[in-house]
Amino acid sequence: MRACREMGIGTVAVYSDADRKALYVRYADEAYHIGPAPSTESYLRIQRIMDVARRSGAQAIHPGYGFLSENAGFARACEQAGIVFVGPPASAMELMGSKTASRHAVIQAGLPTVPGTERPLESLEEARRAASEIGYPVMLKAAAGGGGKGLRLVPSAQELESAWRTARSEAQNAFNDPSVYLERSIERPRHIEIQVLGDRHGTLVYLGERECSLQRRHQKVMEECPSPLADEALRRRMGETAVRIARLAGYVNAGTVEFLVDQNRNFYFLEMNTRLQVEHPVTEMVVGIDLVKEQLRIAAGEPLRWSQEDVRLRGAALECRIYAEDPANHFFPSPGRITKLTVPSGPGVRDDSGVYEGWTVPLEYDPLLSKLVVWGSDRGEAIGRLRRALGEYEVSGIQTNISFFRRLLDHPDFLAARLDTGLIDRVLEGPRAFEDGRTAEAGRAAMLAAALHASRNAGKSADAQRAASSGATPWKIAGREALLNSWPVKGRN
Repeated sequence: MRACREMGIGTVAVYSDADRKALYVRYADEAYHIGPAPSTESYLRIQRIMDVARRSGAQAIHPGYGFLSENAGFARACEQAGIVFVGPPASAMELMGSKTASRHAVIQAGLPTVPGTERPLESLEEARRAASEIGYPVMLKAAAGGGGKGLRLVPSAQELESAWRTARSEAQNAFNDPSVYLERSIERPRHIEIQVLGDRHGTLVYLGERECSLQRRHQKVMEECPSPLADEALRRRMGETAVRIARLAGYVNAGTVEFLVDQNRNFYFLEMNTRLQVEHPVTEMVVGIDLVKEQLRIAAGEPLRWSQEDVRLRGAALECRIYAEDPANHFFPSPGRITKLTVPSGPGVRDDSGVYEGWTVPLEYDPLLSKLVVWGSDRGEAIGRLRRALGEYEVSGIQTNISFFRRLLDHPDFLAARLDTGLIDRVLEGPRAFEDGRTAEAGRAAMLAAALHASRNAGKSADAQRAASSGATPWKIAGREALLNSWPVKGRN
C-alpha cells in the first residue's frame, strides 16, 4: 500500500473479525469486512474477495505472500472477472506450485535437481523401494506446499513408516493434499534463492541471491543478501539457471527460484515460489529496486526499464523476522496486548511492521510481527547495525524472539559465515542459547520460569484437547492455554 500511495494508486483492504483494528486496515483508503476470524471463513473465500473487488471498483489485486498468493484458482478467478492479478499466470502457478511437477519439468530440461522421485509416491512400499535406491538419509516432502509442513528427515529404513504417516497427515491438514515425494538428504546444505522478474514482453532477469540457510523447524527466520558463499561465477550460474527455469514455466512478474547448495558448491533446484517472498526487502536494499512497484508496473503491461547488465549489487543487507514467541520457553507462542513499542531507526534501518502500541496480537494467524531489515556497506557493517537496531527494539506486554537474534549475532559460525540449514538447531542445543547477551542471571531466570510453566502445564486441558482434535493450530492452542492460565485461580497466588 505504501508503494501504491507513492505511485498515486488508491488501495482497498479486506479484513476478518480478528483484523478489524489491524494497522493495514487503518492505512488503506478503503476497507471491507469479509468474515469471521478463521481463514477458511474469510481470507480463503475467493468469492468474498472478488465481491469486494466488484463493489469497490478495484482494477487489480495484489495477493501479498500468504493465504491465496500461490493459489492458481484465485489467479484464474481474477482473469475471468477481468481483474488484473498482480503475479504470474495461473498456468505458471500450477506448474511450479506442484513440487513434483516442477521437479519433473526441470529434470526433463536437463537442469540440476536433488536426486529423488519425480512424482508423488503411491504407497509406503513404493516409498521403501525409492528410499533404498536413493540411499538414506532421505527427506519426505509434501508435494503441494512448503513452509516446513509435511517435511520429515528419515535417517534410516526403520523410521520410514512413522515419518510417512506423519508427513502425509501434515500435508493433508496444511494443503488438503496428502501427496509426498522423496529426496536425498544433503549434509549441511545451504539454502540459497534467486529473485527473478519477468515482464509480458519476454524479458526475464535475476536480481542476485539471498542466503536463507538460517532456519528453525525448516522455516526461515533470518536472511541476507548477497550470500557470503556466492562469488560472481556462482551467482551467474545460479542466476542463469533460475531464469531458464522461470522461462520454462512461462513466468511473468516476481518469483523466487530456490536451490540447495552442498559443501562442494554444487547447487540443486529445490522449488519455485510463485509470489513475493517475505524476505524480499534484503534484495531491495542491495539492488535499489522496489520489487512491489515493479510488480505493479509489470501487471499494468509495462516493460522492464533495465536489462540484466544494469543490475548491480551494492553493500549487504540482513533481515530478522520478529515473532511473538518466547525463546526462553521453547519459542512458546505469546499472544496478547502490546503495551509498549519502541521501533529502531537511524541510518540503514527499515522496519516493515504490521503492529502498533495498544494492538492485541491475535491467536488466529502467523505470529510474525515485523521484518527488521538493515543495510551496510559490507556484511560486517550490516551485522553491527543489526546489533544496534535489535538493542533499540523494545516490545512490552508479550514475548518476542529479539533476544534470540542478539544471541545468534554473536555466534562464531554466524560471524564467520559458516552457515547451513542446521545451524540454528545447533545454537539452540548449546549453552546459554536463550540468554539475551546482557546477563547470565537473566538467562537462568528465564529458563527457571519456563521450567515452572512447563511443570504447571504438563497435561493439556480438556479444552486444549478438544481444540487439537478440531484441527486448531499449535499456535492457537498454545495461545488459548496461555490466556486461560493468566486468570487467577482460587488458592493459588
